Amino acid sequence: MSDTDSLLALEKQVQTAFESGTPLSISAGNSKSFLGTSSADTALNISGHRGVVSYHAEELVLTARAGTPLAELETLLAEKHQMLAFEPPHFGPGATLGGTIACGLSGPRAPYCGTARDFVLGTRILNGRGEYLRFGGEVMKNVAGYDVSRLMAGAFGTLGVLLEISLKVLPMPEQELTLAREASASEAIELMNSWAGQPIPLSATCHQDDRLTLRLSGPVAATSEAKRRLAGDQMEEISNDFWPKLREHTLAYFNTPKNLWRISLPSGTPPLALTGAWLTEWGGAQRWLRSDEDGARICQIVAKAGGHAQLFRAGSAATEAVGPPPLSEPMLAIHRRLKQAFDPAGILNPGRLFPQS
Repeated sequence: MSDTDSLLALEKQVQTAFESGTPLSISAGNSKSFLGTSSADTALNISGHRGVVSYHAEELVLTARAGTPLAELETLLAEKHQMLAFEPPHFGPGATLGGTIACGLSGPRAPYCGTARDFVLGTRILNGRGEYLRFGGEVMKNVAGYDVSRLMAGAFGTLGVLLEISLKVLPMPEQELTLAREASASEAIELMNSWAGQPIPLSATCHQDDRLTLRLSGPVAATSEAKRRLAGDQMEEISNDFWPKLREHTLAYFNTPKNLWRISLPSGTPPLALTGAWLTEWGGAQRWLRSDEDGARICQIVAKAGGHAQLFRAGSAATEAVGPPPLSEPMLAIHRRLKQAFDPAGILNPGRLFPQS
């Protein structure tokens, strides 16, 4: 099937679903199907709508169709010594560009380079009426007023079926070094926040089991000088292989039957009084908790500290639903108005992001 035929088929299916009120479950590689739930039984498969539309390496801009495998894009970029700087997790061999942006997930480099949303320049979508819409473009200056294209990042397809995405890419760093040292949780949080305010080329941080790990990325002179400065903190160099394992949740820490909670907090927040095993990254702003504690108690304690908690992967004895934390009433009202504007019949991934979304 040609690209035009696949687009017309998707357009027709959404239009038919809108007219009949049939809910659609958007899918491609299904590598992130564990995130959220959908009440739709009819699949809208976009895996056939794939391929690179344009790649201007000299301008650091890539445009590709949503069903394009993420691994293919990363290979193409690597040939030009470039990368997706938000370091997206795959969570499986079938990961696609559309699913990556729809879920809005970012890896260890995100707090130092930006999240998935920060690199979206433009999108083309089908809304819930089956109408073909375009937002943004291929340069930052095209963005004026409300940046609808970035609204699609993290919307889980509830506002539109992603068809094409234009992204800003970045050059790969000249050198990367990974250093590690022993540190308590409190000490690690203090160190990570202290380093963030210094001229150190940080690109990732992580603390787990009283071990603090950090990555330096940049010109050889800068990373080598930073390594020399940090040598006084009893840091030793280890393999860079640690970060892909962290990004893909293949570290031993993530292999557990317990609930896995993703917790967002102000980076300097001291360790919380919650029972379980912790892994802290993003300079302290993103924390993972393996625990069978009551979900309501976890959310309450995290909210009191100024953050929010999300059950990311349910354990064997889970009673809570996997999904994002509840929105406040004002935010939920905004979400519902956006949903009504983009998907008035509520047919796109209903319930995948929030109830009735």
